[in-house]
Amino acid sequence: LDLLLTVAGAVVWVPVVRAVALAVLVSEGRPVFYRSRRRVSSDEVVLLTKFRTMVRNADKLVNRDTVPVASDTRFLNIPADSPLYTRIGRFVERFALTELPQLWHVLRGDMSVVGNRPLPQNVIDCLREEYPQVSDRFLTRAGLTGPAQLVGREALTDGERLELEAAYCRACLDGYQAKLDVVILAATIFGVLG
Repeated sequence: LDLLLTVAGAVVWVPVVRAVALAVLVSEGRPVFYRSRRRVSSDEVVLLTKFRTMVRNADKLVNRDTVPVASDTRFLNIPADSPLYTRIGRFVERFALTELPQLWHVLRGDMSVVGNRPLPQNVIDCLREEYPQVSDRFLTRAGLTGPAQLVGREALTDGERLELEAAYCRACLDGYQAKLDVVILAATIFGVLG
């Protein structure tokens, strides 16, 4: 399903990646992409690529090592109105284009189109302090979009999000992955379109 969707959709996503890359380059300069190591499964960490939507070196300013845990939120969700976002970055985020370059990782087999989002190790370590079962969200391969994105990441507590992500993994392991993935992908597309 991942390969079919990615290859069939290339007529759309490849030109969009090129257009967004050019827009980021013209408006913000280099680097166009942001790369960071993220856990994509229970035993694999990959150097993932996405569009740079924030000011240069934003990852040094705001990360789980530098920002204290507030309101019991261990996931690092940057608010949409954060001054760290560039003007073009807000547009890219609003239309959920940030992760489109990760379709390359889907083609390579590092990720799926649908799955729980990959996480940096410092966020996983922070979550593990209160939620030792955090590894359950990695029972299936990470994806570009997933169940938590449909209900709004910020609308969920850490515990609710981890419970939802683990339930998704269990459902996939019980044989419902294709059906679930199609529903989640369709809901994501409709959500982006408003």
